Amino acid sequence: MTTIDPITVEVIGSALQSIVEEMGEALVRASYSTNIKERRDCSTALFDRHGNTLCQAEHIPMHLGSFLGVIGAIYGRFKLGDIKPGDVFMANDAYAGGATHLPDIVLAEPIFVDGTLVAWAVNTAHHSDFADRGHEHIYQEGLRIPPVRLYREGVLNQDLQEMFLLNCQVPRERLSDLRAQMSANRLAVQRMQDLCGKYGTDKVLAAGEALQDYAERKMRAGIAAIPDGTYGFSDQFDSNQRGDRIKLSVEITIAGDEMTLAFDGPPQLRAGLNLIYTSLLAASYFAVKSVVDPTILPNAGLARPLTVTAPKGSILNCEHPAAVDGRIAAAQRVCDLVYGALARALPGKVMAAGNGCCTGAIFNGVHDDGSIWVYLETIGGGGGARPSSDGLSGIHVSLTNTSNLPVESLELEYPLTLLRYELVDDSAGAGAWRGGMGVRRVYRAEKACRFTVEGSRVASEPWGLDGGTSARGTMLDFGDGRTDFAGMVDLKPGQIVSITTPGGGGYGDPAGRDPAAVRRDLAEGRISAETAERFYKQ
Repeated sequence: MTTIDPITVEVIGSALQSIVEEMGEALVRASYSTNIKERRDCSTALFDRHGNTLCQAEHIPMHLGSFLGVIGAIYGRFKLGDIKPGDVFMANDAYAGGATHLPDIVLAEPIFVDGTLVAWAVNTAHHSDFADRGHEHIYQEGLRIPPVRLYREGVLNQDLQEMFLLNCQVPRERLSDLRAQMSANRLAVQRMQDLCGKYGTDKVLAAGEALQDYAERKMRAGIAAIPDGTYGFSDQFDSNQRGDRIKLSVEITIAGDEMTLAFDGPPQLRAGLNLIYTSLLAASYFAVKSVVDPTILPNAGLARPLTVTAPKGSILNCEHPAAVDGRIAAAQRVCDLVYGALARALPGKVMAAGNGCCTGAIFNGVHDDGSIWVYLETIGGGGGARPSSDGLSGIHVSLTNTSNLPVESLELEYPLTLLRYELVDDSAGAGAWRGGMGVRRVYRAEKACRFTVEGSRVASEPWGLDGGTSARGTMLDFGDGRTDFAGMVDLKPGQIVSITTPGGGGYGDPAGRDPAAVRRDLAEGRISAETAERFYKQ
């Protein structure tokens, strides 16, 4: 084995992280759709030749689930000797492609140095295209793509690309975004080859292994600092795709420097709410890392001390042909479960529940020239209050990290008008530290279109900790007296729809809040006089 000193490991590690961050910027700057160029709904990563994560850019934690299985899926379909420089593999299927839902299309390109495969450049982008579909099983959710060669030794497979575009509602956007993904990977190939040329391939590979070992050591040290024992937590999961509430639970066992997370939930649903196993892993890894030690490097080493289980065929570990399009809602609840359980193991070190969902607003219609348009946005909400500070307002929490779509871009590209965009008074949980505030966005349809909303925390609320109260949940208003959280609605020109997202839970007994902070909240309109009197006695 090549020996390598710690300083060189750190330098090469920083270079690897720089590569994935530059990949992400190239993808965003070269993309065409608003969902990627404005909302940055994409992620980039490098994998070693064995398919282990070397590093992932700080984009969307949920996208780790779309990366974890893709290299293994490629190796399962193609012999190593048949993979050549310039090959580009495309996949999106949750069961045969290593991804987690169909809109997230993954492109993976092998990186060769002196004829030897040394790593993989991988990125995924959410293609806002597969709208107005059913979600009883995955065959309703879009075009399923196993790992296939989009490029063979640098030559485009035109037939495959045309077949893909024919199944898309907005093919111009899809083609342009695919080209942006290609550009990002090719940049990574060049940068990685340059890095190997500078330090030597053996040293770069050795540094990658050392970085994974380092992440493992840091994770084990963090787990070892938690008292041994088993800590359980349960929460309610609800969605507008179903009318009932579902109990989800976890038992986390700490034994020395290892952690086992045993999840439980009902059988998989005939709705797009199920998680495949890699989705469960991505959610679990993120939540554990953020509590145990946020500075742990985001590579495969952090997962070595963790064992994650859930019953096969359940909502948290589904099997074919379960629908998975809205998997982010259940994945967010997985994070809440982990936080709730670890709060019992580490009192005073875990925040209250954030909004706990990823409220999706999807509009689609037809332009005057007959072309189809699709607009997707996931709307943030309140963050949970922390043991020593208030929660953040109007943010994405846990697994989602997209930006909002600016009003100017929305109204320029789509026949929609945004009438209001604001933080919501009294939406946060009360406490010695107040939760973050939810968001309200009010849209007016300027032309007939179909509106689809995907949301959670409709019938449940983000919980508080240590005496803090729960926050308000999701609300929908069509401006005509209807507040039902319907899945799909046909909007007429001039019709209005208002979406209000949940706030974050409070932390600590509200009686312990600084009276000056309460007065400031009142003056700024964050809370009402009724809330000040009810919870804070002011």
